[in-house]
Amino acid sequence: MADLQDPRSFADERSESRLYVGNLDLRITEAALIKMFSPYGKIISEDFLWHTRGPKRGEPRGFAFIQYSTKEEAKLAKEKMHGRLACGRPLMVRLASEKYLEEAAAQNSSKAGCNTIKSGTTSTISGQVSCSAEIAAIKNKLKALDEERDGAKKPKAS
Repeated sequence: MADLQDPRSFADERSESRLYVGNLDLRITEAALIKMFSPYGKIISEDFLWHTRGPKRGEPRGFAFIQYSTKEEAKLAKEKMHGRLACGRPLMVRLASEKYLEEAAAQNSSKAGCNTIKSGTTSTISGQVSCSAEIAAIKNKLKALDEERDGAKKPKAS
């Protein structure tokens, strides 16, 4: 029996019009990000992520999510903005659903025997990723971003 209140089905529909924007230069502001992406459609929300604790508290994390009103607007923005230079860095723009599935697949290939495909269900989404695999992939990505920034800031001290 299908659960009509399944939050994953809502998240899948929502993520089709939600973009992940990565490789943001730390000088880019929320206002600048919105200005860059607004020509491609109606932005209904924007999540600019900040460090909330530790020595980097209050600094940007280098990525954000932009929610458009339609998936067509999101796809257009992705096509136009992916690879575009902003403050000298190429933007990484993907549909949010692609980002999570890609990270989970990378995690799955690095851990032999990890089963991220739900068995025994009749899902319409082939290879549906389990919730725990998605969470683990997100944690791994955040850890890698933190380590990357720590390494990038150390050469400044002289």
